[in-house]
Amino acid sequence: MTESVIPVLREMRWWDIEPVLELEKDLFPEDAWSRGMFWSDLAHARGAEATRRYLVATEGERIVGYAGLAANADIADVQTIAVARDHWGTGLGGRLLTELLRAATSFECAEVMLECRVDNVRAQKLYERFGFEPIGFRRGYYQPGNVDALVMRRTDPSTSVQGTETHG
Repeated sequence: MTESVIPVLREMRWWDIEPVLELEKDLFPEDAWSRGMFWSDLAHARGAEATRRYLVATEGERIVGYAGLAANADIADVQTIAVARDHWGTGLGGRLLTELLRAATSFECAEVMLECRVDNVRAQKLYERFGFEPIGFRRGYYQPGNVDALVMRRTDPSTSVQGTETHG
């Protein structure tokens, strides 16, 4: 019997971009982020003036998940959350989201927004468990597939929500 390894969460750095891009292209083939998009956000993730928080989940040398948040004044936006297919259902997405909510709190944000593909029911259920509520749609948001986005919001990211305690 093999003992399961719990992925370690750490700050994303520039040397993580290439393996993150591989995972991004596997999970989001139609609308994957570009190398430049990750570089741009990471440029704002360190130092006293930081407005971004990006994490990777590693299992040994392998990146099995990543997440990012951008803060602007008192509103934070979940930019991305992704978990390798072989780690779906393990609670890793919840762990990443918990860290993003902690980052939103440290940035003193009063609310957290996100967009989610309307056809990504798995992600929508995760966000709902964490207290996000649907507030609207963005038509044709995901290109080139012209897929609509469900806009969701959570107020006061510093408060605990039922179901946010994750175990591995």
